[in-house]
Amino acid sequence: MSADAVFPVDRRPARVAALRDALARADLDALLVTALPNIRYLTGFAGSSALLLVTPLECMIFTDFRYAAQVEEEVGGFASVHIESSSLWSGLWPVIAGSAGVERIGFESANLLHRDFARLLEQGARWHWRPTTDVVEAQRAVKDPDEVATIVRAVEVAERALERTLELLRPGLRETAVAGLLEHHLRDLGSEAFPFPSIVASGPRSALPHARAGDRVLEAGDFVLLDFGAVRDGYCSDITRTVVLGPATNAQRELYAVVQEANARASGAIRAGMSGMAADAIARDYIDACGYGDEFGHSLGHGIGLDVHEAPRLSRTADAPLAAGMVVTIEPGIYVPGWGGVRIEDDVVLTEDGREVLTSFPRHLIEIA
Repeated sequence: MSADAVFPVDRRPARVAALRDALARADLDALLVTALPNIRYLTGFAGSSALLLVTPLECMIFTDFRYAAQVEEEVGGFASVHIESSSLWSGLWPVIAGSAGVERIGFESANLLHRDFARLLEQGARWHWRPTTDVVEAQRAVKDPDEVATIVRAVEVAERALERTLELLRPGLRETAVAGLLEHHLRDLGSEAFPFPSIVASGPRSALPHARAGDRVLEAGDFVLLDFGAVRDGYCSDITRTVVLGPATNAQRELYAVVQEANARASGAIRAGMSGMAADAIARDYIDACGYGDEFGHSLGHGIGLDVHEAPRLSRTADAPLAAGMVVTIEPGIYVPGWGGVRIEDDVVLTEDGREVLTSFPRHLIEIA
């Protein structure tokens, strides 16, 4: 499906124009884009093999014969397409040589393998290569309305899949089986991929913030933490809910209430213009005041979009200001080693006058009978 068909407005010309402005400010004649999400953002191409060269006058995309039809459909006439029969890199050099005035070329230093960097120094030695960091990613951090609408669709798929999964949740299932049920429902409801392997952690393992689903069998009284997402048209959602198998104990209720309140405070107060550090502090200060500061070891959240983890960061060290249009996660958690943990994660878009919480799945403690 072409980018024009997926989104009502073709944003690609404006995105490339903004990139060219950034390159001019950096005194670069071109940028070699190697990160696939950045290539998709700029051109609409969703294949797994591509290079993109952006100059002041042209966009040139290189891929192989497997994607000959797909690249024409998704990119159309927006960029000149080069189908390479052997190496994408071998096709790149003569094209650069034919681009007038291109001498200083930026490359994405965080996304280039060492073997490919060696290519720049050897086969591309006639040009001046300059490392860049987050040039396209900085643009991607602020979403346009079509991107937000696509993330909303990914949220809806994820929430419906969670609802179906909880209906089947019971003691005696292995964590891997629960993950299988969840991912089956995600696919059945239209998720084109999984942003990351779904996390299902039960009982004491729920105190492991990034536990992968394992062989542990769910037991009555367990906390069960589920962290997962859906993908629609390349855009991700990222949601966490924690439930209890059976009636909750007073200790479980107390812990859950602290996380629930921290989530509510952060989701209700985050705004554009605030630093990621200040947003993190909203939840962290409350959790610390409740005596659980040492048990909240990760950051409050991160941006989501074509990557499930992208700019901005909501952390104790993130001093950059947040902007309207950014979509972030709010995911405070408390983890008590050997006993269990709770995380509640929502997806939130910052607006000019506040914020909108995109996730609507209940945040109260659900006790599975």
